[in-house]
Order: sequence, then structure tokens, then C-alpha cells
Amino acid sequence: MTDSTREIAADVVVVGGGGSGLAAAITAAEAGARVILLEKNPDLGGTTRLSIGSITATGTELQKKAGIDDNADDHFEDMGKFAGDLGIRDNLELRRILVDNVTDSVNWLIGLGVTFFGPMPEPPHRKPRMHNILPNSRAYIYFLEKEARRLEVNIQLNSRAMDIILSGDKVSAIAVMQGVNHVTIKTPSVILASGDFTAGRELKEEFAPHLADTDAINPANTGDGQNLARRLGGTVRNGDLFVAQMRFIHPPNQGFLLRLPPNRLLTKCMQFAMQHAPAALLRPFILSFVTTYLAPEQAMFNDGAVLINKNGQRFTDERVKPAFDIPAQPDKTAYILIDQRLVKKFSAWPNFVSTAPGVAYSYVPDFKQTRKDIYHEGATLAELAASMKIPAAALEATIREYNSGGGSLPRGSRPTLDEAHFVAIGPVKNWVVLGEGGIAVTPQHEVTDASGQAIGGLYAAGSTGQGGLILEGHGHHLGWAFTSGRRAGRNAAAHSFASVVA
Repeated sequence: MTDSTREIAADVVVVGGGGSGLAAAITAAEAGARVILLEKNPDLGGTTRLSIGSITATGTELQKKAGIDDNADDHFEDMGKFAGDLGIRDNLELRRILVDNVTDSVNWLIGLGVTFFGPMPEPPHRKPRMHNILPNSRAYIYFLEKEARRLEVNIQLNSRAMDIILSGDKVSAIAVMQGVNHVTIKTPSVILASGDFTAGRELKEEFAPHLADTDAINPANTGDGQNLARRLGGTVRNGDLFVAQMRFIHPPNQGFLLRLPPNRLLTKCMQFAMQHAPAALLRPFILSFVTTYLAPEQAMFNDGAVLINKNGQRFTDERVKPAFDIPAQPDKTAYILIDQRLVKKFSAWPNFVSTAPGVAYSYVPDFKQTRKDIYHEGATLAELAASMKIPAAALEATIREYNSGGGSLPRGSRPTLDEAHFVAIGPVKNWVVLGEGGIAVTPQHEVTDASGQAIGGLYAAGSTGQGGLILEGHGHHLGWAFTSGRRAGRNAAAHSFASVVA
């Protein structure tokens, strides 16, 4: 052996240090397994750390305290309403696993120190089920990492899984790169929990080429787990299904809520306030979140708002999936332009710019107050252009053509934009937020080959092991991450011990 090549051993190896990976590592360690967790980045967190932070579940203590009588059967049916026409492609077996076990996942997280408020409503759920974390989604990783280290999970950062080695038809080792060093970890059980492939260009070109140039919310989600599994015969289910959204660019500084630490006393006080304080007092604390991380409503475009690129040009029909045309623009960005008529209309209920369902709604004045970095206004289009730092003549010509109803991009039946004062909000970008394309798995979260045969000792959880499960609506992706992670960890540990006995 040399310093650049070494061998170590573990009962279970987990690939990925987000919510599903940490949940898997903890549960395997709770079962007595020696666990190594590999994270290719310098920090833990994954997409869980970047998420809104909600989990949708039934029969929780928060539901009971609110007097809500709910059950998993109704949850199962309501998930089908979210899936709509895609329901025929859903994995109903995995959906059943989710709704039957997600309550235990919520209770487990609470036991680790996580605090939730809610439950909040989100139609077509027939009852409030959305549990939102306090103070922010980073709390998940804080408490999960703390528990993993307490259980002596060997967390190895800057460590990228390169290949899974089989002996016959069973896992025997995994090859890892740590800087310039090659490490072989001998293990009978590997859990792939490295997220989706929203940032994996080759996989996006294969399954959804129209999104190949669209940036991902999490640039580290390059499909490592999917690629590892496919080399062994694993197959991707629903690889063409993505959630892509237009969102405002992030502010130069983190919002107040994202800076709060996951202190138990603080979160309990926040929980009490969320349940009892008037909405008017709570609203200012969460607006920075709503005006940063959530998408503008399509209704504003249907009523006349236009998208302008940094050259002052309109480039899309805003009524038909306009976000998909933004990545082709300079800097992959655009601005939402409205006149005084729309400013007035989208300054009060029921016409909002963006929303966190059941939590808060944001209106045009909120952007002026909380997002001065992206709010531009002018008494004339020339003044607006100066604020936006774009060519005034080009902007004036663009709006003149739009109002005339001519050109290659018609206005249609929408009102003209000619009532001064003018406002632009942006830049906005189109982001790939989530991908539903996960590796096919058994109900025990074992990766299967093209014939449906389980690959011995190989498991997948979270987005990597979504297995055709469609997770529309808020709170289902995180619910699946923790639920599938815990189950995969338990099953992988049991497989490891059985392999030793055999």
C-alpha cells in the first residue's frame, strides 16, 4: 500500500450527506452498524439545507393539538389529486410506504430536537397537513449531524464515490476519491442518497434536453447516485419529470430567518408566536423568504406583465411557460415589467406576486420594502431603464411594439402597459428546483436491475431512490427523504449483519 491508496472497512456506506443520507446513516448506526458517510462537498446539507423545510404528514401531535382528525388513507388519496394526469406513472406501492411511515419520521425528528409549526393547509389536501420547520431548513442538518456524530458515524467530507464493486451479484466494496487519494471501502451494504440530477447536464440532455442549459438550485446534484446505479444495471424512473421555476435572484445578504440558529428555546418561542400572534405581526419576519425563494405567480403575466432581458427586449410569450426561455437570454436572467395599473392590482388580496402556501403572500410594495436590490421604478420608461441599467431606447421600442399588438410576440387580449408609473422586479432566473427521476427500487429500497431483480446490498433513498414515486405538492419530497432514508438504513444494516452470518 502507498499513501495514495488504502483500504478500510464498514458495515454500511452511505453516499450523500443531505437529509436522506444522514437519516440513513443514523438509523443504520442505531441498529449497531459501523457506518461511513461520504459527502463530496466540504459541508453536509444537500438540497435539504436549501429547501423550504416543510413535511406533509397525518396523525401528528400538531394535528391532534389542532383538533384535526386525519389518516394515512386520506393522505394517499389526496396525493393522487396532486399527481393529476401523471398518476398513471406514479409508484403507488412507494406512495403507500410514504403515507404510512412519514408520521414516524416527523416524531423522530422532533425527538432529535427539530421544532415545527402548523399544520398548514394546502389544497387539494382535504385537511391541514403541512408541518414547517423552525427557524429554517438548516435546523434539519444541525440536529441530524449532531445525532450522527453522537452515534459515531464516520463522516468523511470531500469524498466522492467513484464506483461500486460487486462480488457476483452482491456489493463487496466502494471506490472513493479523497483529493488525490484512492480509498477502497470494503462493505456489504451501500446506500445511494446523493440527491437528484437537476445539475447533471448529461442526464438532463438524455431525459429532458429542454432543461439542459437551466441552472439548478443545488449545483451539486449531478446525478452521482443515478450514474453509480446505472453502471450496475439500475434504471431511472420518471427521469423526464422536473420542477422548474422562475425565481428572483438571491439577495446579497441572507435574510433574517436564515440567520437564526436552531436554538430550542428560540424555536419554541417562534412556534408559540406562529400559533397565537396576529398575522400582521408575523408577516414582516417571513416576507424576506417569500420574496426570495418563491416563484412569481403566472396570473401577473396573464394580466399584462412582460419579461424583458438586459438588452431591453421582450423575448417570449409570457402566457406560455415563459420561464423556459429565460436561460437563453444574456446572463440567463430577465426582469418582470409592469405599469401603474398592475402595481395597484397586485398590491392587495387576492392578487399577490408570490406565496408560501398557508404562510404568507407578497405584493408589489413588499418587494419595494424587502428587496430593494431587485426593485426598480420610474415615472417614465426612460427613468425605469436608467434604474435597471439597460438601454432606454430599446425598452421604449419594446413596450411600444407590445402595446401596438404587433411583432412576432403578440400581446393577445391582455391590456396595454401605458399607465405611468412603471416598475420592474428582477433579475429573475429559471431554476431547476427538483427532479423526480429516481432509481427503481423495491419496497425495501433495494436497487433493482432492468429485470426487476434486486442488486444485493445496494439501496437508494431520497431523490436518488424515488423509484417512480411522484411527489407533487409541498412537503412530500422531504417526507420521502427522511422516511426512505430511515428505512434504507435499517434494511442495509440488517443485510450487512446477515452477510456476516452467511
